Amino acid sequence: MLVDLVLTVCLIATGGDCHKEHMVIQGDGSLYGCMAESPVHIARWTSEHPTWRVKRWTCALPGTAGDEI
Repeated sequence: MLVDLVLTVCLIATGGDCHKEHMVIQGDGSLYGCMAESPVHIARWTSEHPTWRVKRWTCALPGTAGDEI
């Protein structure tokens, strides 16, 4: 089952240039499971995008916008 991990990321150089990144992750399909697994996915994304920082994150069910951040 899939869950959408929604990251709000900001460019480190400006601090104000932010946008959302959506990562669909495989798991048990629950938001609780997503929250428990998120740190691993966030760390991987951060290491692959060193000029960006994760400001906020949340989990959303597939098909929802995850705009509550």
